[in-house]
Amino acid sequence: MDRIAAWLHEKNPDLDGPIGPDEDLIEARLIDSMDFLEFIDLLEDLTGENIDLQDVTIDDFRTLNRVQERFLATA
Repeated sequence: MDRIAAWLHEKNPDLDGPIGPDEDLIEARLIDSMDFLEFIDLLEDLTGENIDLQDVTIDDFRTLNRVQERFLATA
C-alpha cells in the first residue's frame, strides 16, 4: 500500500497527511479519469497480473481498503 499512497501523493501534491483506508478516492478527486489508467498500470505492476476491465467495477477502486481486498490480498 505504500507505493499506492506514494503515487496518490505524487498525483496530488497539495494533499497533506495520510490517506484514510476508507476515504473515497474518487469523490475526494485523488484519482480522476486522466489518472485512472495509470492507476490500473500501477496495480498491475504490483500484482504481476493484468486487470480485465470487464471483471471490475469502479467500486473496486474507491478506497484503499477495497483496493487491498480486491487486488492485493493475494499479492
